[in-house]
Parts: sequence; structure tokens; C-alpha cells
Amino acid sequence: MYVPEHFKEASNQQLHQYIREYGFGLLVVADGEGIEANHVPFHLSDTDNGSLGLLQCHVARKNPVWQRLQHGARVLVVFQGPDAYVSPSWYPTKEETGRVVPTWNYLAVHAEGRARSVEDPAWLHQHLRQLTKQHEAEMDEPWAVDDAPSDFTERLVQAIVGIEIEIETLTGKLKASQNQPERNRQGVKAGLETEDKAHSRAMSDFIG
Repeated sequence: MYVPEHFKEASNQQLHQYIREYGFGLLVVADGEGIEANHVPFHLSDTDNGSLGLLQCHVARKNPVWQRLQHGARVLVVFQGPDAYVSPSWYPTKEETGRVVPTWNYLAVHAEGRARSVEDPAWLHQHLRQLTKQHEAEMDEPWAVDDAPSDFTERLVQAIVGIEIEIETLTGKLKASQNQPERNRQGVKAGLETEDKAHSRAMSDFIG
């Protein structure tokens, strides 16, 4: 991913937070068999050894992608936050110079690393509990895996395979009009806030 310096998010702590907030990622595998992409929810686990963390997910056992990961294939996981079209009409400088063009603001995080497939039932149970707890945290009555009958969840666990990725490189890009003068940035923020689109309003929050 091309990342100009003024759009670069260098804080790994902030990148981890983005991954947790926008955890439905795109798992990309590229090898001799070709390129494949799968859309799956991820759980990020911190480590105590100073590494960039572990990404964990699961796929259906019938999905052949996990078999391509048995020997430590290198993969890319893409997480994307809000994005929004930016109209030149929102720039005050448009009236002065006319030297403005449309663009797009967005948030993206790329994580690369070695992946392994996991068939251990204990690992899978723990992964499902962590993933569920993460996404149920804000519910009025959070659901837990153990709320379901054990024989039912056992059958489901047998039908999935886990994937664990040790992050080796982490790259973040937040394009939020940082390359514009302050009055143009405020014009973009105001314009996005008037849009009847949730992702546009969400992107406006990234503009100071």
C-alpha cells in the first residue's frame, strides 16, 4: 500500500485499536495456486514478547483455503474503516483559485505475516469465546458461546478450522485531508457531516 508520510499512522497501539474497531478483515493468500481472498472476522491478541500481535480467525472446514496455510504461508490481512468521497465544492479555496479536484478519504490497515491452520478443539473453543466476547461486549444482554447446548457447539467446532497469523509488518493509512490547509479541512468536515451516509459522518470524526 502506498502511504505518503502525511497519511501514515505510525503508532502500533493506534493500529491495534483500529483493527479491534474494524475487525471484519480481508484475508489474502497468494501462492503457486493463485490469489484468493476471504472475508472473515478477526480477533487480535497481544503478546508479551514484543511482537506486533497475533490475528486469529476461522473458516469453514469445507473452505480449502486453510489447507494452503498448513506450511506457514505468508498472507496479507486488510482492515478498512470508514471512507468517503470528498467534493471540491467543500474547499473554500475553490472560489479563489479553482485549483481543486475530487478525492477520497479513508482508513486502511494492512497486516502481513505467516499463517498456520489450527484444528485443535481447545484452541477453537477459546478463539470462539474471545471473538464472541469482543463483539457482544456492548450488548444489553451479551450472548456467550456457553449459552448454547454443548453438543450443538461441538458439532459446529468440528465444522471449522482456525487460522492464526503472527503479524510481521503492520501498515496504516489514514487519509483525512491532512494535506489541505486548515480551512479546507474544516470545509470537508462540515460537508461530510451534512451527508446522509453513516460512513461519511464517521469519516468526519477523523478530521480535527
